[in-house]
Amino acid sequence: MSAPPQVGPAKAPVGTLYRGRAGMWAWVMHRITGFLIFLFLLVHVLDTAMVRVSPETYNAAISTYANWVMGFVEAGLVVAIVLHAANGLRIVAVGFWSKGTKFQHQLLLAGVALAVVLVLPFLVVHMSHIFGSDPESDPTPPITITSSPIPGGN
Repeated sequence: MSAPPQVGPAKAPVGTLYRGRAGMWAWVMHRITGFLIFLFLLVHVLDTAMVRVSPETYNAAISTYANWVMGFVEAGLVVAIVLHAANGLRIVAVGFWSKGTKFQHQLLLAGVALAVVLVLPFLVVHMSHIFGSDPESDPTPPITITSSPIPGGN
């Protein structure tokens, strides 16, 4: 009988501790952005539903959003939506294109590049509104609801 073949030292894992590559990080990013979009939609539905209960409560809730912190949250929401959409296009390409799995890393890079191209102009304009505009001279006054928009409502 011959001796078993010698096995060399194990190769170091590629990537991080979790051995993740681009596909895994895209999966994680897709789940996180999807959850953040879900949270936004939940809050949006709840605060918009307040207009039916009490227009004054709705106005009070909406007025709490008019600060620089919420400006950053809005920017983060737009970034999350654009990244989620770009990664969704990558998922469609991987699923329906015969060579999609072979080029998934390049598709991810293209999706991130598309997201950056779409988000940067928005961020420039949005941040200029957050830090550069005077609320007194803002040409678009905040919306206030004085009565129920539903016929026969409060």
